[in-house]
Amino acid sequence: MAEPFSWRHRIRPVTGRDHEERTMNTIAQHWINGQWSGSGSVLESINPADGTVVGSFYDGGEAEASAAVDAAVAAFEATVWARSPSLRATALSRLAAALEARVPEVAAMLSRENGKLLGETTWEVSGAVGWLGYAAASARTQTAGRAAETAPGQYTHSVPEPLGVAGIISPWNSPIMLTVRALGPALAAGCTVVVKLPAQTALTNELFAQVLASVPEIPAGVVNVFTESGNTGAPFLVSSDKVGVINYTGSTPIGRRIAAAASTTLKRLGLELGGKAPMVIFPDADLDMVIPTVVQSLVLMNGQFCCTGSRVLVHRDIADQMRTRLTAALAQVRIGSGDDEKAQLGPVIDRASAQRVDAIVEEAASYGTVLLRGGVVTEGPLAAGAFYRPSLIEVDRTDVRIVQEEVFGPVQTFEIFDDEDDAVTKANATIYGLAASVFSSDSMKARRIARRIRTGTVWINTWGAISEDFEEGGVKGSGYGYLCGPRAIEEFQALKVYVEQDHTQSAH
Repeated sequence: MAEPFSWRHRIRPVTGRDHEERTMNTIAQHWINGQWSGSGSVLESINPADGTVVGSFYDGGEAEASAAVDAAVAAFEATVWARSPSLRATALSRLAAALEARVPEVAAMLSRENGKLLGETTWEVSGAVGWLGYAAASARTQTAGRAAETAPGQYTHSVPEPLGVAGIISPWNSPIMLTVRALGPALAAGCTVVVKLPAQTALTNELFAQVLASVPEIPAGVVNVFTESGNTGAPFLVSSDKVGVINYTGSTPIGRRIAAAASTTLKRLGLELGGKAPMVIFPDADLDMVIPTVVQSLVLMNGQFCCTGSRVLVHRDIADQMRTRLTAALAQVRIGSGDDEKAQLGPVIDRASAQRVDAIVEEAASYGTVLLRGGVVTEGPLAAGAFYRPSLIEVDRTDVRIVQEEVFGPVQTFEIFDDEDDAVTKANATIYGLAASVFSSDSMKARRIARRIRTGTVWINTWGAISEDFEEGGVKGSGYGYLCGPRAIEEFQALKVYVEQDHTQSAH
């Protein structure tokens, strides 16, 4: 997943005369305690498709995080938010409607800032609307407890209560959807929230904050949003004893750091971390369906997705056919900017990332067979952007870097297996356990393999299908906790048990 703590290499400070000129325009601000805050240094957000300036923003840090936490604490204690499920349900429903009304605007800005195709960003923002609607229903239906007479005259009941202030740390690859899938259940549970959003999507962040600010049912301080390019605000949220729960989406190394830092306060954690999704393909699979699905699993979000189909595991009997067809299909992928309706693949987040991905591919060429050498686009009208053409590397070992580490770019490995046991062994050969796909016309075999693959999600004869109705989460190095579905709200609740005794009756 994307690294949300520190990606300064594509954020340029604004100084001198340039600063004086740009302050005449709107500068994206933080939303803290129901007010816009223009604190921090002023930086520029860069369009990865062409290197142009999208706009400027105030860069937050520990000061903004601290102010946001204090506001959230005050709102939790002084307002009825935590004690009114009906208010929360109404607020979430109206938040969904407010976001729906601005889908085109938010999606267009997100496409300019993080490079995703406009169709993808539109799907992301539209999907977030549905997730908010689900959260609104959860506020009404998942805040009741149980009650029973556990002994004569002894009455016991349990009530789920909000954990207090929730900190949400979101990445740049899908900042709206990955924020909303935690924000929705946190608000439904009755938490107040501080959201740390990434600098790469700063103007999008403010648009989302504007949507939040437009909902009068959300009291000041209940939701606070700040943007940060550095790494002081997010760690403050993790270490603060005023924050009861942290939800983080990002890389596994940072997830480990968060888990260690959060141990001092023993706060609740939800971590969705990296992935190396294997695509396991058997000889009886429909290759006319498989090939475009595998290609889509690589190019969606420009290869910068925790569930990117980065490992193609192919049965030996169809290896030659798959190798030829997949190589040809990837070679034909059309690259272009987010507003190019014919493009299948946009730029990676910045030019430094394109160079990083290329270095991994170059290293892999020393121990694997290069089936398709994509690479950084250095000529033509796209040369000013951070474009990277797809690469496909065949490897016969699972202990190599390109198999074991998340590349976060449009790069796939091609690996061959001999039988079911070999397929499972290779699919499970990394520390990651977020998602996988199995392709076979034999449904019992597909389910048998899916059962043995250690991931939170397994798609059978498809890839990337998600729904607000069912949980998302990983195992192993891909983290823990669930978002979406009925369990999501539980990540932000604690259970309190009350016991009352009627002393006119015997408890024995």
